[in-house]
Amino acid sequence: MALDSEQLTFFKTHGYLILRGALSGDGCERALNSLWASLPDSSEIKRDDPKSQIGPFAARDELEDATHLRKGHRWQLRSIGTEQHMLDLVYSEVLCEVAEDLLGKASLRQPIVGGTTMGSHGFAWPGGPVDPANGTEGVRGIYCTMPHDGNAPACDGPHTDGHPFMLSVVGLLADTPQNGGAFKIWPGSHRRLYPTFWMQYDQARMPFYEHMPSLKGLLNPPAYHQELARILEDTEPVDCFGDAGDVVLWHHRLVHMAGENHSPFMRRAVLADFSRKDLDQLRLDPPQEDMWRDWSQALRESEPS
Repeated sequence: MALDSEQLTFFKTHGYLILRGALSGDGCERALNSLWASLPDSSEIKRDDPKSQIGPFAARDELEDATHLRKGHRWQLRSIGTEQHMLDLVYSEVLCEVAEDLLGKASLRQPIVGGTTMGSHGFAWPGGPVDPANGTEGVRGIYCTMPHDGNAPACDGPHTDGHPFMLSVVGLLADTPQNGGAFKIWPGSHRRLYPTFWMQYDQARMPFYEHMPSLKGLLNPPAYHQELARILEDTEPVDCFGDAGDVVLWHHRLVHMAGENHSPFMRRAVLADFSRKDLDQLRLDPPQEDMWRDWSQALRESEPS
């Protein structure tokens, strides 16, 4: 599934790319089997009963663990992120070839079977997950959004991720209709926000203080917040819905959010990142005049429209 010049140009311009059927059907099924097997036998949520999957979670089914969170309308299973079948699903020959088209041949940092999963160590955000900047050596995990009737509290709003990576993946494990909470992005926002950061791949962090919980340990320059407000005002978001096996690739500075799920079905997706082997060295540099300096030659030579 090598990318052609039109796809490279689209990614460079808009900051995302949708690949239909890029995940193995058998692999998606194995991932879903692991998701459902993680529930206790006593759970009120049943795999073959979509009506039981309408949020929020009942109190008896809630779990507040950084590697396995079930609360409200969110279900995040991170503990399986370095199991062999999850790595085979995401870091397949197909997706690695695509990632190398964007980041450079033989450039990819490799996942580690049985390695550190997201949430297994590091500082925890107040009211949020363990900081993902600490040692994720596989996929982020399986992230689900339960349907709701419109009375649910607001989910995470439009944002950029704070941990260092270059290219990210949202892979749909099951058919997800429009307005089903698949993945929402603001096209072109990566090019506008990139120069506003202090660092190329990180966001500035500070210790967590109880009297400043809204900061959640992340700080950005005023220029970032000003430009983000303009983007939300003048850019129409795109709802990246699709079928099981479809994948959204997106740039690390793209504004995004997990959309609210107004469909009858629970959104089930695998999230993961791709980066170059030398990312930790590249992280030392400030934003570059050429924001594509660290990307493939083919991408650098394509012209954004």
